[in-house]
Amino acid sequence: MSFLLGPAGGMLAAMILLDGRPVAADQLAVLALTPYGHFTTMHTEDGRTVRGLVHHLERLRRDCAELFDAELDLELVRRQLRTALAQAPAPTIVRITVFDPGFDLGHPAAATDPHLLISTRPAGGTEPPPLRVRSTPYRREDSRIKHVGLYGALRLRRAAQREGWDDALFATPDGLVCEGATWNIGFVRGEQLVKPCADVLDGVTMRLLCELHPDHETVPVPLDRLTERFDAAFATNTAIGVRPITAIDGHAFPAAHPVLDRLREAYWATAGEAI
Repeated sequence: MSFLLGPAGGMLAAMILLDGRPVAADQLAVLALTPYGHFTTMHTEDGRTVRGLVHHLERLRRDCAELFDAELDLELVRRQLRTALAQAPAPTIVRITVFDPGFDLGHPAAATDPHLLISTRPAGGTEPPPLRVRSTPYRREDSRIKHVGLYGALRLRRAAQREGWDDALFATPDGLVCEGATWNIGFVRGEQLVKPCADVLDGVTMRLLCELHPDHETVPVPLDRLTERFDAAFATNTAIGVRPITAIDGHAFPAAHPVLDRLREAYWATAGEAI
């Protein structure tokens, strides 16, 4: 039986397959107890196409070589992705996690046999409200890799939420904006999209937005001069698209802006690539 998550008696919330087959709870023990691996998360509206698929696959290939010294079979990834999506209702959020079920805490150098864990869940049907975020000094370990080590990021998200904010925004010790806990951040200056120049994960959605909006720039963004320099701020990842940010610490931004509207519309109108 496949591993299912959801409220008792409710509709199916998630399905998880390992190597294209239903996964048993004991097969997830290694990932739970020794979280060494990497992943990517995608959004599909029809179960057959994904925006930025080539970038997601390249991320998986690159990170697999980095973490496991192994060449990932991207055609195998596509086949198993199609298998998982055939059983999932659309629209869907799908996550592909790459890990070695034989990982040994005492001998991590032997972890060279990566496998694919694919999980799906229904995509949210409503647009999320704007974010209010609190900045905190933090840099994710190996920030260019989308690894499964989320403790630090989630710990800071929890702390921010317990103090009344929606999320945490990471910054350098000298006060330069980096990224959110699970999202990239962007700003609007006039008609221009501005990305922080920082050591962050290169998000697929932000990359697509820059392709759609050629007037963009990557520059250092100091926390103490945000409202002087920028007209709007937004968070972005595969699940949310473009989500306005209305507050960063004591800096307020509008919830609506014409450039944000155009970015959001252009992103959701972008055709997906066939899986």
